[in-house]
Amino acid sequence: MQAFAGIILGVQILAALGMIGLILVQHGKGADMGAAFGGGSSGSLFGASGSANFLSRATAAMATLFFVTTLALAYLGNSRPASVGSVLESAPAAASVPAVPAEPAKGADLIPANK
Repeated sequence: MQAFAGIILGVQILAALGMIGLILVQHGKGADMGAAFGGGSSGSLFGASGSANFLSRATAAMATLFFVTTLALAYLGNSRPASVGSVLESAPAAASVPAVPAEPAKGADLIPANK
């Protein structure tokens, strides 16, 4: 089970790095907005900017893969064998230690009492 979780973690790391790379390579929508006010821009200012290209589809696929691996790791991390109990149940019983009364601090008789 640990090897399977390690493989899923490796896939998640690769998906995260791939997603970061794909996002950084993509052309931002904000760059076209400045050209829309006077330049010959083919995209619209507030509407849809056409069909999705390869980079946006690949980013969506990487995000889906990242989400699925995150759910799988959460499931594997939360599932435990039935034989494992609580840490508190397996701890030995604490030995009873008799309480020793504390002695008054030295010089405590010099402190004036409120009367």
